[in-house]
Amino acid sequence: MLPDGKMHTLLTRPHNKSGFKPLPVVIIGNGPSGICLSYLLSGYIPYFKRDSLHPHPILQRKLEEAPDVSILDQDLEYLSEGLEGRSHSPVALLFDTLQRPDTDFGGTAESVLTWWHETDRAIPHLVLGRNAPGGAWHSIEGSMVTLSRGEWMGLPDLPFKDWLKQKRRGLRNNRATAEDIAQYYQHYVVRKGLQNNFRCGTVVTSVRKVSAGSISSHVQKDLQEDCDSLWKFNEKSTEVFQVDGFFKTVKGDKEPFSVYAENVVLATGTYDSPTWLGVKGENLSYVHHQLSALEEAVKNNSIGILSDPVLIVGAGLTAADAILFAHHCNIPVIHVFRRRVTDPGLIFNQLPKMMYPEYHKVHQMMKEQSAACAGPYECYISLPEHHVLSFGKDKKCIFQDKNGYQKVYKISMALVLTGSNPNLSFLPNNGIDLVMDSGQPVNPKRNPIDVDPFTYECTQEKGLYALGPLAGDNFVRFVQGGALAVASSLLKKANKNPP
Repeated sequence: MLPDGKMHTLLTRPHNKSGFKPLPVVIIGNGPSGICLSYLLSGYIPYFKRDSLHPHPILQRKLEEAPDVSILDQDLEYLSEGLEGRSHSPVALLFDTLQRPDTDFGGTAESVLTWWHETDRAIPHLVLGRNAPGGAWHSIEGSMVTLSRGEWMGLPDLPFKDWLKQKRRGLRNNRATAEDIAQYYQHYVVRKGLQNNFRCGTVVTSVRKVSAGSISSHVQKDLQEDCDSLWKFNEKSTEVFQVDGFFKTVKGDKEPFSVYAENVVLATGTYDSPTWLGVKGENLSYVHHQLSALEEAVKNNSIGILSDPVLIVGAGLTAADAILFAHHCNIPVIHVFRRRVTDPGLIFNQLPKMMYPEYHKVHQMMKEQSAACAGPYECYISLPEHHVLSFGKDKKCIFQDKNGYQKVYKISMALVLTGSNPNLSFLPNNGIDLVMDSGQPVNPKRNPIDVDPFTYECTQEKGLYALGPLAGDNFVRFVQGGALAVASSLLKKANKNPP
């Protein structure tokens, strides 16, 4: 966000022993979770809008009990009690229903929140991200359509559909393209005046607790500006977090930095590390783990209509996007996945047909076009309940079905699209000590980081928070409740809550 020259002026600054002040908060990750939290920490405070009527009568009654107290200062556990919806997080459901009161029932009731900018309650913070604000949305092919309804991608106090109208565009089948979403998140940061909190092009390599006393007399290389704030550093703190990394200059150089913080928020998402199958030959050059490899191959004409089939492994939405892309380009596809087509756990069996016609089409292809019997779809073969045994140097791939029978196909390239895991290599022990089951790696669906449901503070490490998919919230509309919980917790720590 900052030009290189400006970045350098923030970098090296000696601190004397008495003058050392760590930042109150560093947020790692600048996707929707990090942006939303930055908005709340910048002093934007939500209140219940007077005279508004929430369709949930019990919640309405609770909100009327303390209309002059901000939502951040109320008891989130009390407010969220009894709410039901598509998230397991009570605070995620609370914040979502306050912003979109009856959206799950097809309603269009306006938000019951009003926002006040109370600058005296702002908490100084930095948001560190590899890309421009929006995080992984900048890495997704721009024409891809979101799974969620477009209005569910919006952030507080700037409805996505209003922004889209200004661009003189509408939603396609109520959904938006990844390019629109990425642009909206960038616009949001500028429109809400959050730019000074963001340091883009930064890569964090280490987060660890250090003794506050040991660093006071050292030269601190950091990314922060001097700021007089009402946040009082707890002089009794014996430990703070040291966040190390580098930022990429315009010339492509890597400049190291260190910054010290009382609290660190992990908001890195899960897009970093695609899952590998762990089979022989998977590291060969024609085997890829991101959809962009297929787009690139089509763009440079290394794959086309006359090529050997492209192998697509996986039965999630990214695999479906790859199939749709290949189908559009008339490229032959072999599609391999472990589940039955009728498995209720398959995402396609959970999506309404009317709202997701293209994914319904992929599901039809999976059902009707197996290798055993030719169906109506040319250039596509479905292999349900199969798995890959090996990739050969001659581009021959061996599969095995549920009965142990093997098949061999010659392919042009392989896309293994079976999900992704977060990259937490910057944490001690890759973050495994923080999760629900420390015998397994971090996984957003099966093994998220163990957090307090009403503060999102890690149960194993005080001062460390986790947001979004890392804490098991996998949709943009629900990650924002986590930001509300973190901001509420940090305001209590800062003692900035009114009585």
